Amino acid sequence: MPSVSIITITYNAERFLERTLDSLVAQQASDYEYLVIDGASTDGTLAIIKQHESHVTRWLSEPDNGLYDAMNKGMHLATGDYVWFMNAGDELYDSQTLPNLLKAIQTSWADVYYSDALFVRDDGSRQSGSAIGLRSEVTPHALPKNLTWQDMKLGMKVCHQAFVVRRSIAPDYLTDNLSADLDWEIKCLKAARKIEFLPFVLCKYLTGGLSVQHHRRSLIDRFRVLRAHFGLLPTLLNHGYIIGRAAVHKAIGSS
Repeated sequence: MPSVSIITITYNAERFLERTLDSLVAQQASDYEYLVIDGASTDGTLAIIKQHESHVTRWLSEPDNGLYDAMNKGMHLATGDYVWFMNAGDELYDSQTLPNLLKAIQTSWADVYYSDALFVRDDGSRQSGSAIGLRSEVTPHALPKNLTWQDMKLGMKVCHQAFVVRRSIAPDYLTDNLSADLDWEIKCLKAARKIEFLPFVLCKYLTGGLSVQHHRRSLIDRFRVLRAHFGLLPTLLNHGYIIGRAAVHKAIGSS
C-alpha cells in the first residue's frame, strides 16, 4: 500500500496534461501511486497518457457525469493512505515536494496536510505557465496556520490541490454542485483529528477552472454548501462580508 495516491482527472486535456506528468516524473520519491481518470477524451490526451504509461500506476478512460463523478472514481480506485488531487495542468511545486510531504507523513501521520499554492496562468504552451503569485497573497483568502472547518465560513481557505487527506476519512464528492470541493474540504476537516500546516508550497495551480468558467452558478452553489454547514443566517451575514472584502481586494489590486 503506497503512502499517497495522486489522482489526475482529464478530459480533452492534451494541451495541459504534460505539465502535470513532467512534474510527477521529476519527483525524487517512489512511495506513491499515480492514477489518471479520463472522461473519454477525443483529442490526444490518451496518446499522452500512453507515452508516459511507465509512470502511471493505473488509468481508465470512460464517460462520466462530470468532474466530481470522475474524482469519486479516482478515490474508489486509490489504494494509498492519503489522496491528493492534481488535475491536468496543475503541477507538484518542485522535485522535492513529494519527498517533503512523505517525510511529514512519516513523522506525524496527520489526517489532513495543507499548504499554500502558487497560481499560474496559461501561456498557451505545454510547459509550466507564468507565475501570478501565491494564493494567500493574490486573493483575499489568508491561509490560517491552524486550520479548522470553521475557517471555511468565508469560502475556500485552501486550494484543493494543496490539500492532502487521509483516504479513510475522505467522503465522496457531491456531483451536482460546482463548489463540491469546498464541501469536501469542510467534511474532511470535520472528520480530522489532526490537521497539519506544511511550511512549503505543495503545488502550482493552473487558474481558470470549472468554477471560473461557470462563475454565477459556482457562487450559488457555494452559498448552498456554506448554508448546509453554517446555517442560513450566518451564511447570509458572511456573504455580505465576502462581497465587501472582494470589492476592497479588487480596488487595491487595480490601484
